[in-house]
Amino acid sequence: MKNTLPLMIWAALLLAGLQSSAFCGFYVAKADASLFNNKSEVIMVRNGTRNVITMSSDFRGDLSEFAMVVPVPTVLGEKDIRVIERRIFDVLNDYSAPRLVNYYDSNPCGYDYRLYDDYLAMSGISVAESVTEKDIQTIAKSSVRIEAQYDIDEYKIIILSAKESDGLQLWLEANGYKVPETARQVLEPYVRSNMKFFLVKVNLDKIMNRQSEYLRPIQIKFDHAKFMLPLRLGMANSNGSQDMIVYALTTEGRVECTNYRTVKMPTDRNIPLYVEPKFGDFYKSLFEKTYKQEGRNAVFLEYAWNVSPYTAVKCDPCVGPPPVNYDFVEAGADWITQGNFNQSIFFTRLHVRYSRDKFPSDLQFQVTPNNENFQCRYVMTYPASGSDFSCEAGQEYLVSTYNRRKKEVDELIALTGSNMGGGRAYIEEFNKYLAPQTRENVRNDSMPVSMLSNKTRKWFVAGLLLLGFALIFMRSRQTISVQNRQ
Repeated sequence: MKNTLPLMIWAALLLAGLQSSAFCGFYVAKADASLFNNKSEVIMVRNGTRNVITMSSDFRGDLSEFAMVVPVPTVLGEKDIRVIERRIFDVLNDYSAPRLVNYYDSNPCGYDYRLYDDYLAMSGISVAESVTEKDIQTIAKSSVRIEAQYDIDEYKIIILSAKESDGLQLWLEANGYKVPETARQVLEPYVRSNMKFFLVKVNLDKIMNRQSEYLRPIQIKFDHAKFMLPLRLGMANSNGSQDMIVYALTTEGRVECTNYRTVKMPTDRNIPLYVEPKFGDFYKSLFEKTYKQEGRNAVFLEYAWNVSPYTAVKCDPCVGPPPVNYDFVEAGADWITQGNFNQSIFFTRLHVRYSRDKFPSDLQFQVTPNNENFQCRYVMTYPASGSDFSCEAGQEYLVSTYNRRKKEVDELIALTGSNMGGGRAYIEEFNKYLAPQTRENVRNDSMPVSMLSNKTRKWFVAGLLLLGFALIFMRSRQTISVQNRQ
């Protein structure tokens, strides 16, 4: 093996459904190359004891510097491995991503309300030469063994076993890999558990013939008894936290973590209109603040829905066309067949940001019977059109708009810790249409009773009367009590 040929091992994920396994890999870079595993994506499918796991790499760079190592519970056969198109991740990600929903007010003074279209926003490899037989013989003394080798599409796949973590680390280093200093200690538990190691490289000639600018995901199938996600291996070369998005498909219900809290992200919150072009930044800040508030050691639910063919509504609002049966089959949900509308499939999206100090234990999961729908949904309300709000209802509407916008900005600050460049000007945008005295009252945060609607005013007066009668009654009871004691 030529030492001048740069090699890297990409950190990948391996998950499974109920009582299945899932594993994070780690980056391994040669020489002074530096990669940081900021985000990983995985599709996890569980049906009975059968697991189908699809791993996507976010690697961007020289394809000759890529390889992938993933612990697996068993030696995979060639028929258990296939390469699929990246589009399935895009479909599931787009459909389950946090979303905006817009509402529009009408002018209460009788002017035509301008029509809007609904705007649903969202932030919205070849390596060097293969290991030679000479290299294999050299490493054999270190207890590492090649169990299987396959050429599948543009990938070259080797499955290793090892009796000790030192031997596995030596194998990597002897083949030109620079292994993180912490790799041995995180490899050791998996070696002790008799795990295998799934090594992927890329046939540079084949991928160049495809003229592809990205790496296609790898999908594997296996049976296993546990449902877990070992994070320690994914932390081997991390100097901070790493994000992982899990798209889980099951026949029963929501996937949740059992040894760390599964927390719903804040949802159905009203936010200012000026957030719309900054929605990506908004959600990142929201996630960061929620992550810290929950102690940096929770798994966050971002989407959960019964997406079975027989369900008409699969989101509210939808950010695009829903996945179809073909998409689910491509992801590994092979119990779904065309034309059968009685089949059940539940889609869960989980987001975890993990670090060495906050996640000392590997994640344990379960598939629950919980079929409650959930999505990260944020609401923006557009004001009424026109400039004449002189009628009583119009003035009341302007006061309510002022108060609503105050709450929106307060909500934004509570969610993200910042007003994101907005504030007073946004809140007071329509105050210019208020009558002078009303405008002054609004500025002083005082709203006279006359600004209440007729119905609200009646309830307000009735409440005052009831309060008065209650006070009189209590006073009379006290008087009678004193007289009795005398």
